Amino acid sequence: MAHYFEVHPGNPQPRLLKQAAALLASGGVLAVPTDSSYALACHLDDKDAADRLRRIRHMDDKHLLTLICRDLGELASYARVDNKQYRLLKHGTPGPFTFILEATREVPRRVSHPQRKTIGLRVPDHKALQMLLEEHGAPLLAATLADPFSGEVLHDAQTIRERFGKQVAGVIDAGPCADEPTTVIDLTPMGSGGDPVLVRKGRGDWAALGL
Repeated sequence: MAHYFEVHPGNPQPRLLKQAAALLASGGVLAVPTDSSYALACHLDDKDAADRLRRIRHMDDKHLLTLICRDLGELASYARVDNKQYRLLKHGTPGPFTFILEATREVPRRVSHPQRKTIGLRVPDHKALQMLLEEHGAPLLAATLADPFSGEVLHDAQTIRERFGKQVAGVIDAGPCADEPTTVIDLTPMGSGGDPVLVRKGRGDWAALGL
């Protein structure tokens, strides 16, 4: 059964997040709260953990996963970002947006889009998740935590524990999340003079980016 970490939403206990980070380091998949819905997350460089995450969500290897980063500096290590893209990213981070960008060589091939060589990245505005990222010391590979059969986006830790407690290594409960996934925006057209493309409307307000 999954470890259950009940942390304070405004002042998360470092001891509990250190224990959760240890599960990531040992190959575990965690259910983590974000500023949108819950997400499944694992170590970026752990292929077995990534495969397990895909199995939990019933995803094939064509479904893009997202890198959750601590800040824009870390994000820029995994994506090629020009000045126009960077200005837009500053408006949307931290926040409930996922941005599709051209991947750098730092991103494992199995994670980036096989034909376009792109990657989805986000910087969340969530205290417990930010502290987990700091403790882990690297980005997390993630996917929205939705029921694989109904598509229902999950936002309550107790419900996640009941449904996925035998499949994940741990659940971090920092109170209920929003019941929407991130807004996904493709920034790659900007590299050739085009406009950003709204791929999925979610919790993030497209207008807040000045678009």
